[in-house]
Amino acid sequence: MIPVLSVASECAPLIKTGGLADVVGALPHALAAEGIETRVMLPGYPSVMTACAPGDPVMEEAGLFGGAACLRPATYRGLSLYILDAPHLFAREGSIYLDAEGEDWPDNPERFAALSWMGARLAAEGGEDGWVPRVLHCHDWQAGFAPLYLREMGAAERCASVMTVHNIAFHGFAPAERRHELRLPEEGWRPEGYEYWGRISALKAGLTSADRITTVSPTYAAELTTQEFGMGLEGVISERSSDLAGILNGIDLDAWNPATDPAILTYKTHRGKARNRAALRAELGLYDSGGPLAVVVSRLTHQKGLDLLLEALPEFLEAGGQLGMLGSGDRRMEVAWQEIAAEHPNVAVRIGYDEALAHRLIAGGDAILVPSRFEPCGLTQLYGLRYGTVPVVAQTGGLADTVISANDAALRAGVATGLTFSPVTAPALGRALSRVTALFADHEVWGRIQRNAMRHPVGWDVSAAAYAALYHDLLRDK
Repeated sequence: MIPVLSVASECAPLIKTGGLADVVGALPHALAAEGIETRVMLPGYPSVMTACAPGDPVMEEAGLFGGAACLRPATYRGLSLYILDAPHLFAREGSIYLDAEGEDWPDNPERFAALSWMGARLAAEGGEDGWVPRVLHCHDWQAGFAPLYLREMGAAERCASVMTVHNIAFHGFAPAERRHELRLPEEGWRPEGYEYWGRISALKAGLTSADRITTVSPTYAAELTTQEFGMGLEGVISERSSDLAGILNGIDLDAWNPATDPAILTYKTHRGKARNRAALRAELGLYDSGGPLAVVVSRLTHQKGLDLLLEALPEFLEAGGQLGMLGSGDRRMEVAWQEIAAEHPNVAVRIGYDEALAHRLIAGGDAILVPSRFEPCGLTQLYGLRYGTVPVVAQTGGLADTVISANDAALRAGVATGLTFSPVTAPALGRALSRVTALFADHEVWGRIQRNAMRHPVGWDVSAAAYAALYHDLLRDK
């Protein structure tokens, strides 16, 4: 067994704000079948400390960015964990990243530098429980300093490091004058290191220090080398292209299983969707229009492209389509969608997040819409495939890698699993929605697309094998 320490700011089902948590929580189970023993290091948020009841410390640090801290082992639903118990950094109310006013916690650089530091220390020294990782796997900017710290501790020759980019839009910036407080080496303060236009970038620290870089789909890996998608880091990514791999995310097939899902009226074939659609319409207050019921489960942000849907939606509604939405985010977008729902009896909007409702939307919808301007991998389209809810997605990132569009050739070959559209504009989305309406009217064709979708592999098996191969390859050099 290869011991791997996975360092991340969130992990489902313990603590989740987005898809990062799903990946960090699901991948260890799949890796176990590949001979990889993964332990996940997480911050000791109040909810995590309560849920896990962690054990005695295996590593302590008297002064970790303003206070005493320790690592405590824990297990939760089959996951092996190390919890960073640092009350001065993590024992606070509100979001894990934002204060009550919705602003970043001002000490976020220190909070996640602490997570990175303790991850690197455990990788370098091992804990008092005798467990010593051979690979340090770091996720997004919150763990970005860890590969750099590992090198500074002199352990990079023994322990390999991997930096996974789930979303390059978030750098983890800090002012230049805090680099000494953050224990960053002065020689790294240069354009080839962690410096980004006069600021510290935690993500760039990881990208320039880790042995390998991965991201969550092959198309997104290619996109990151371009100015359009690289968010200012395309040069760094391009220089390290030989160390870059795009490995698709999977989903937890037990948590997302229409045959056993406790949140829905269970079904094993696409024919079971009718009961769930009727139940969902009743829950949302929608009548049976006879047309397709499209659903959205998403953050309401510019990235997710739901402003494009606002523009494209009227024609879809006029053709008999309906929309059920669950999401939260940008306040102006929340208000805009609430206003649309108030004006249109064929639109139902729920602001917030409700996991059970998300399952019911995906089980009851005919199509799931993902019009993202960019999407590293995307998980909701994978949930849609699993439940026979036809994905309608922008031709970008992992969306392009996971959906076979229902063009004439794919329909003739019998392989279509959804619809894609390009460019990512409201008119192109509108044309895709018109295509949904037309295809839905042909029950035989629509049913074939649904069956193909439900057969499409969306689990972690292939991806876990790719990560295991990456770890083995890295350790051959150590």
